[in-house]
Amino acid sequence: MSKYKVDITNLNTNNIKVLKQDEMVELFRKYQAGDMEAKEELINGNLKLVLSILKRFNKEKYNLDDLFQVGVIGLIKAIDNFDLSYNLKLSTYACPLIIGEIKRYIRDNTAIRVSRSIKDLAYSILRYKDEYSLKYNKEPSNAEIASSLGIEEYQINFALDSLREPVSIYEPIYNDGGDTIYLLDQIADKKESNQDKDMLISVRKAISKLKKREKDILLERFIIGKTQMEIAEALGISQAQVSRIEKNAINNVKKLIK
Repeated sequence: MSKYKVDITNLNTNNIKVLKQDEMVELFRKYQAGDMEAKEELINGNLKLVLSILKRFNKEKYNLDDLFQVGVIGLIKAIDNFDLSYNLKLSTYACPLIIGEIKRYIRDNTAIRVSRSIKDLAYSILRYKDEYSLKYNKEPSNAEIASSLGIEEYQINFALDSLREPVSIYEPIYNDGGDTIYLLDQIADKKESNQDKDMLISVRKAISKLKKREKDILLERFIIGKTQMEIAEALGISQAQVSRIEKNAINNVKKLIK
């Protein structure tokens, strides 16, 4: 989990009051008796819970002001539905609701559009998992989820996968101090080439002049379609070394066909 400080516009996070458990219980009794000022105190006294959850989210990727507002909605829902007879701390009950609201907001604002029926199924699965976890203090199995919702088990992963945030193929995944390895480097290249014959002849001639290891790696990568990791394991070298050799080979080919 990230440990950076969460800065929210127009909110001095250093001055937020944190309620003690006995204060919380007394305020809940007042609120459930109709005292709306007590509800306001409960909200303000638990804002640090929302802030602590925001640390899980990348501040470079998301607008934390927006996520904070959404998180507070989850907190309010928790306060509205909390029952002192649960014998739970509010934080235990509220965390899944706050996280759920934030994740739903992120999913609903993703750039990729997913079928409404699939998203609805995914939300039903997440809601069932939240309710089950709160009731039994453990995660339900896929078989239990499928049985309760009347669906096939394969539909669970299919629906949840549709809500995953897209990742750029140029996302850096490893750096050993030299060349950076990107997600693209992990993807096997299985597509057929439509280059014209003259270009193919030039490329073949250029490749024939490469060093054996460079030639072998290009063959494995772009003809056979192996990933850099697979090649590295076969050759007994690191993936970073495969990446460097591959890039050097490609640069040499470009120079030779100019």
